[in-house]
Amino acid sequence: MPQVTVYGAGIFGLSIAWCCLKKGAQVTVIDPHGPGAGASGGIVGALAPHVPENWNDKKAFQFDSLIMAEVFWAEVEATSGISPGYARSGRLQPVMDEAALDLARARSKTAEQLWQGKAVWQVIEAGEADFAPATPTDLLIRDTLSARLHPRRACAALAGAITARGGVITQEGAPRGQVLHATGVAGLEELSRAYGKTIGNGVKGQGALLHFAAPDMPQLFADTIHIVPHADGTTAIGSTSERDYDDPTGTDAQLDDVIERAMRAVPVLHGARVVERWAGLRPRARSRAPMLGAHPLHPGQFIANGGFKIGFGMAPRVGQVMANLLLDGVDEIPNGFRPDVSLPG
Repeated sequence: MPQVTVYGAGIFGLSIAWCCLKKGAQVTVIDPHGPGAGASGGIVGALAPHVPENWNDKKAFQFDSLIMAEVFWAEVEATSGISPGYARSGRLQPVMDEAALDLARARSKTAEQLWQGKAVWQVIEAGEADFAPATPTDLLIRDTLSARLHPRRACAALAGAITARGGVITQEGAPRGQVLHATGVAGLEELSRAYGKTIGNGVKGQGALLHFAAPDMPQLFADTIHIVPHADGTTAIGSTSERDYDDPTGTDAQLDDVIERAMRAVPVLHGARVVERWAGLRPRARSRAPMLGAHPLHPGQFIANGGFKIGFGMAPRVGQVMANLLLDGVDEIPNGFRPDVSLPG
């Protein structure tokens, strides 16, 4: 039986471990802080696609992953008995003016081709939606590819599925077999120190959970804010993107502004009680794409890092691709995701 050691129990590490287990490997996940302790333990969980235009490997990879997600998370839930809160609930966005309307209609046509009939991007009347952001044109963009999950619960579900399948999750241990590093911000900082240049960094994000139940409603995107109804009777809003910060896990007035803007964009949220405020660092590689492949510092080992805002949406396909690479030697990694794209020339 092949052996795999995964350093890091965030969304990339757990997804890869799960996919390796399904391919028959003996898997150990090592993380001193436990599953979902970093950015993957957040609260927002918006699995939102790139716009259907200027198609490239990154957008195609994410599309494949979002299409795979329903089966992926259903199997995780069935194995672990823990719900990740996944639903392909779609998304609504306001159409702000005539220029935005022209662009939305053009994207509707490109989506017909690029999304292969598996999802739609369309313009609808605001009156067709029961839960929607304010829109000055009385029109909305609706897509059926967007989905949601609860990040913290998704990590718990993956951890439960891994252990139920015979995998081991531990805080320390010696590596065995193929070794993969999915260590988030710490891993990017290690690369930056080694190269003497910024290979990646942590971008702070702040979000909040409101006591507002709309579990069957679509997620909304308005005024650059994600508004995500969860299955548990809460609604998440976020997030900031901060490169300068003193406290990586502390919330402040920037989150207050996000909450206020969300309530302006979606007036029905007014008066909802804030039940949790969250902040954390999300790993962002210099290329802005995930870093997948051979590890630049550890010969014979591998890396999966830099999920930033799209880690959960990318996770099903990242897990599949990296499991195929580690166990079968099959390399399906897009060129734009290879680590050398983020390394000094």
